[in-house]
This record gives sequence, structure tokens and C-alpha cells, in this order.
Amino acid sequence: MNLIVDIGNTVLKAAVADGVTLGKTYRYQGEKGIDFIVDLANDIHPEKTVVCSARALSDIEIRKLDESCANLVVIDPQHKDIAHNAMLPEYITPASVASVIAVRHLFKGKGCSIFDFGTMITSMFLDEAGRYLGGNISPGCTTRFRSISRYAKNLPLLMETEDTQQTGNSLNSSIRSGVVSGIMFEIEGYMSLYPENMCVFTGGDAIYFAKRTKNSIFVVCNLVLMGLALVAQNNENRL
Repeated sequence: MNLIVDIGNTVLKAAVADGVTLGKTYRYQGEKGIDFIVDLANDIHPEKTVVCSARALSDIEIRKLDESCANLVVIDPQHKDIAHNAMLPEYITPASVASVIAVRHLFKGKGCSIFDFGTMITSMFLDEAGRYLGGNISPGCTTRFRSISRYAKNLPLLMETEDTQQTGNSLNSSIRSGVVSGIMFEIEGYMSLYPENMCVFTGGDAIYFAKRTKNSIFVVCNLVLMGLALVAQNNENRL
């Protein structure tokens, strides 16, 4: 069994993986994420541990992980070996590296457009050979709602609802439709750039936006964790 961990912008997600098969999953939101990982490792005793982090882990944090986590592999803004080995540009986020690795495995030989709906919306495009063609980053759904409330005087803080329409007929419905429809127009515009590609949605809001597209898509909620499981399975070099 391997332990795989994705430290995102707001939530830490972890799972036990048997090869590429994900087992029990965990979520943690707080300031003691490293301690949480150490406790998991001490309980699970994994053969390998892969930690993907949106922020650079400190030397102290890495040493603490290394003491408890067998065969530790770190993927963060300072540790880019996995991105390099996967022939991906060093500037893309660690989670995006894992997503691309997973999509190459799931849809080998197919061009793919990947959309990760999280704190940010990350769009990435691969050709049939799995080569990275480029991508874009924009604010995610919740981030857009919060920015409206923060930067526009007297406008309320709202969230998306299941019955959000394409156009609004009140202040609240106009804000909701503006955010949700804006994201849909954005995503559909990206889809039109590579109409031959398979489309893969992932991230916390993936299912919400999948329901709103007429295109044929695949939703893979644990795409990043799957990519990290592949790293654990294939990586033979200790950090």
C-alpha cells in the first residue's frame, strides 16, 4: 500500500493506493497538515509516500515527513523532477502535473482537454501523443463570488445554486448567472479550440459544471490522487 497526499490551496486530500486503485480517502482542513500526514503514515505504514503540495514545503517539514514516511517523494514548486520526467513545463502546478499523468494513463492515444474546477480553474490541453500544448488559469467559482462581494460595494456574498439560470432577473440571480454562465462560456470556448479532444472535468465543482454542458465529457473526481498513485507505482527513486 502507498500513501498519496494532495495539499491544495484550501484542503488536504489523501488516500491509500494499491497500485493505481484508490482505497480509503481522507480530507483535512487546518494548519497542521504535516502532522496529519505523519499520523496517517504511522498508522498505515505505507511502502511509498507521495506528497504533492501547491506551496513549497520547508526543509523542516520535509525532514519531518521523511522520518515517518517510507520512500518519500515530494512534488512542489521546488521539487520538479516528476514534471521534468513527465516532459512537462516546470511552471505548471504540482497538481496539474499529477492530473496530466493520470489523463495520459486513462486516455492513452487520445487528445484531451482537462478542466480542474477548484479554487482556481485550470485548463490544460494535450495532443494524441500526450504532449502538453499549453493551458490557462482563471479564478474558480467560489473565488469569483467572493471577489464580487469584496471588491464591489454593496453587492452580497452568494454561492451557486442548482437552479442558476443563464440570465438573471434580480440582483442575486444576476450575480449567480453572471458567475456560472461566465464560467460555462469560458469552458465551452476552450472546448471549441480543440473540438476533437476528449474533455475531462475534475475538482470540487466538476459535477456541478458537468451538468451544465451539452458536450460529451468524462468526470474524474480524484484525478490528482490517481496521478499521484501512478507516480508512487512507477517512481523508483527516493527523494
